[in-house]
Amino acid sequence: MVRETAISPDDFIYPLFITFGKGVRKEISSMPGCYQESVDEAVKNAREVHSLGIPSIILFGIPEHKDETGSGAWDDNGIVQQAIKAIKDAVPELYVITDVCLCEYTSHGHCGFIEKGEVDNDRTLNLLAMEALSHAGAGADMVAPSDMMDGRVSALRTALDTGGYADIPVMSYAAKYASAFYGPFREAAESTPRFGDRRSYQMDPANRREAIKEVAADIAEGADIIMVKPALSYLDVIAEVRASFHVPVAAYNVSGEYSLVKAAEQRGWVDGNRVMMEILTSIKRAGADLILTYFAKDAARVLAA
Repeated sequence: MVRETAISPDDFIYPLFITFGKGVRKEISSMPGCYQESVDEAVKNAREVHSLGIPSIILFGIPEHKDETGSGAWDDNGIVQQAIKAIKDAVPELYVITDVCLCEYTSHGHCGFIEKGEVDNDRTLNLLAMEALSHAGAGADMVAPSDMMDGRVSALRTALDTGGYADIPVMSYAAKYASAFYGPFREAAESTPRFGDRRSYQMDPANRREAIKEVAADIAEGADIIMVKPALSYLDVIAEVRASFHVPVAAYNVSGEYSLVKAAEQRGWVDGNRVMMEILTSIKRAGADLILTYFAKDAARVLAA
């Protein structure tokens, strides 16, 4: 009766990795229980997610072909676009969010257009806007830019409004840190940079005040929901963002945070379910309204037990 923090499946957004082919369900070696899935298999997974009371998914695409500009990202017959249509047809009640970034689609693995070995921020914005428009046209309910380019929220908001999608909200990865916890995701999304790293456009893990500045800028540009990523090592940032702004706050419980628990559980070192629920509760207690997590299905089953 006096418990201060409660979590439920309503808090969760479950990530799916969509790949080409048919009948493909390939387990990600560093993320036990998570898969690269073809569209037909992703539809089955989406039905399961919905049956567990989880209201939303976020889609990441793994195209068959990559190029320098990541043109598969805005292909109207691209892998994510196909998945949006199939999932919305099969499970119309499920809220479909799409990750808007180029790293999964570029041959070099970076999140933007490369000019002389560096990411060109401004030339990237138009490409991201085309990707968001393509996702909206396929039926996405929300777009979530994760690239960390300056001005991307404004670019997406303007493109969506002028393109006839003024009702599509934007969930911005507003405070996204250059974190070592992303390693398993890069296997899952096949998006490891071919050269350099992403520290020139993602945030320094040592900075807290900068996160507040980034969040404020994205809200001013039109973000409807803002996100802190990763979650577990940045609970102080989540709490400060929650206290400073009156918009919904999401937190991404990222792949490395998930994989550490799964690895320790497999070795019998920890009670996996208890650690999972403690982590998710701490993220909610810090102030997150929404939690993107690979634990979503496992946690929903624990909560239903």
